Amino acid sequence: MNRRRLIELIRRFKQARILVIGDFILDQFIWGDVSRISPEAPIPVVFVHKKTFMLGGALNVVSNIYSLGGKVYACGVVGKDAGARILLNELRKKGIETEGVIIDKNRPTTLKTRIIARHQQVVRVDEEKIAPLSSDDFSQFLDYLKRKITEVDLILIEDYGKGVITAELLEEIGRLNKVYNRMITVDPKEEHFSYYKGVNAITPNYQEALKAVQSLCPGKTRIEKVEDIGKKLLQKLRCKAVLITLGEKGMCLFEKSKVIHIPTIAQEVFDVSGAGDTVIATFSLALCAGATMKEAAYLSNYAAGIVVGKVGISAVSSEELRRKIEEL
Repeated sequence: MNRRRLIELIRRFKQARILVIGDFILDQFIWGDVSRISPEAPIPVVFVHKKTFMLGGALNVVSNIYSLGGKVYACGVVGKDAGARILLNELRKKGIETEGVIIDKNRPTTLKTRIIARHQQVVRVDEEKIAPLSSDDFSQFLDYLKRKITEVDLILIEDYGKGVITAELLEEIGRLNKVYNRMITVDPKEEHFSYYKGVNAITPNYQEALKAVQSLCPGKTRIEKVEDIGKKLLQKLRCKAVLITLGEKGMCLFEKSKVIHIPTIAQEVFDVSGAGDTVIATFSLALCAGATMKEAAYLSNYAAGIVVGKVGISAVSSEELRRKIEEL
């Protein structure tokens, strides 16, 4: 890829305007030490030193877009609880508009608590309600979407399967988009692939793509080669591109007339948490900046290579991405 062209695209990230719709998650980390085993059960006793919070789920995508310099709006649902207050405060600290955060007193803010002792995760506790939006929440979603679609270049769907992304919501987005013609990208949930027909691009990992093909093509001979999986998804979903992430093997981009294998540039892999969120954020920003699908895929591959070299869920900055490309 032309290095100068990629750097110019990164400079244009600040002109991009993206609406992220999806499942909001608050990640809590409890840090401590273990010095003994509990007398009540054969489990470690963790002495807590500190607690930290990070934006997770669709909000990790929001954080990545913000860190890369794009203008981002977020639409999702939270409870009326302490988790929501922390989440909203984190968004406000970044200067991200909270008008699209819908508060539902009948469901909790999705909270994932990881207890970490001496740099090792001991246990994860999930507090969540997996259910479709109420009719009132759905109406608020649509009202916000109708207002914001005129202001953005792209709608990014981040589906963690917690109930926000439904076939009905995607149908409404599709109807609106016939009028406004915005780009739509999706980080999918394998059970929901049938919802995503006609979007510009989806970015599943290999396992998600494999399960999706098995679901969309029941009774067919087992398909396992990534080349066959990508082509089948492209055909079934009628989207412009499918970008399948392959971990240490890089990525594979499928368009109507071509397949491009992109090797990973990661030198060391410490943590793959959140790498998929970095991919969809960078890929979407690049499309807004005028990149081809191929250029967007290469930029997202470079960004993923940076984030997996960090410990814990983290975002990539535009400066880090620019430096990585200049080093290559």
